[in-house]
Amino acid sequence: MKVAIVGASGAVGQEFLRVLEERDFPLDELVLFGSQRSAGRKYVFKGKEYEVKLLQHNDDFKDVDIAFTSAGAGTSKEFADTITKYGAVMIDNSSAFRMDEDVPLVVPECNAEDALDRPRGIIANPNCTTIMMVVVLKPIEQLAHIRRIHVSSYQSASGAGAAAMAELEQQYRDIVEGKPVTVNKFPHQLAYNVIPQIDVFQPNGYTKEEMKMYNETRKILHSDVKCSATCVRVSSLRSHSESVWIETEKPLEVEQVQAAIAAAPGCTLCDDPAHLVYPMPLETAGHDDIYVGRVRKDLADDCGITLWLSGDQIRKGAALNAVQIAEYLIKVGNVG
Repeated sequence: MKVAIVGASGAVGQEFLRVLEERDFPLDELVLFGSQRSAGRKYVFKGKEYEVKLLQHNDDFKDVDIAFTSAGAGTSKEFADTITKYGAVMIDNSSAFRMDEDVPLVVPECNAEDALDRPRGIIANPNCTTIMMVVVLKPIEQLAHIRRIHVSSYQSASGAGAAAMAELEQQYRDIVEGKPVTVNKFPHQLAYNVIPQIDVFQPNGYTKEEMKMYNETRKILHSDVKCSATCVRVSSLRSHSESVWIETEKPLEVEQVQAAIAAAPGCTLCDDPAHLVYPMPLETAGHDDIYVGRVRKDLADDCGITLWLSGDQIRKGAALNAVQIAEYLIKVGNVG
C-alpha cells in the first residue's frame, strides 16, 4: 500500500501524518508532496524522515494507491487527472468536487458505501462543520426523519489554517504589548471578538460556508432536509462548536435522542448540566469523536430537539474523516 499526502506541510497535512501513525494505517510506502514553498522540507513518520517533493504534472503517482489531498481547491482541480491517472484513489479535502454528481461526498458513519461508486477516482471530504453535524444527525435521523435544521457554528481560528492560528496568538501579544494588531487572515481582528462571516457572501446573503452546510448535508444524508446556518469565527484556537435546532417528523423524547447519540459511532455524549458538564473546545481538541451535550426539547417546536456539539475539526472535520474513508475502502477490498 503506497500512500501520498498532497499539501503535507499544511495544518491538515501535518494532521494526516499524526492520524496515520496513531491508527497504525497499513501503508508500506509514504510520499509527501507540496508547493514550491514547502518542497524540500522534512518530516518524521514512524521514526523515518521523509522529504516533501514538489507537486508536478508527471508520473510520480504511478504506483500510489491512495492520495490524501489538502492543498486547496485550485490545486485539487489542477492536479486531479495527474493524481488519478494511474488508478490512485484521491481523497480530497478541498471544496473542489464536493457537489459534483460523479464524486461521492462521504462521512463513513453516515454513508460509507457511497465511496465505492467513484467514476473519476475521486472521493470528496465534506466541509468540517458539515461532517461534525451529520455524524450527530445520523442517529437522530434513524429515530425520525429530520425535516429542518437551524444551526449556528462557533468556529475556531484553526479552521482557517496554521497561519490563522499563529495570527490569533500574535493578535493577543500585540494587544498585551500595546502594538497595532496584525490582521491578515481574517476580515477583522479576531482576538477578543467574534466575526459573523466565514468565507465569502453569496447573492442570497448567506456565506459560502453556510451554503456548504445546506447542500452537503442533503447529499451525505440522501435527504430533502433543509438547513439554515449562521457560521461565526470565534477566538478559540482549535475545535469548532455548533448549536443545532432539529425539527423531526414526529416528536422525540430527550432520553431517546441521548441514548441514540451515546450509542452512535463517532459520538460521545457529554451531557450533565447539573454538574456543569457539556462539551467545550478546550476539552475536545485532539480527540476523534464529536462530543454532544445540552440535549433538550425545543420550546418553540413540539417536534424540535436542541443540542450543542463540539469537535476537533482538523481531526474528524478533515484528516481523520479522510483516513476513515481509506480504512473503509481497505476493509472492503476496494483499493490497492
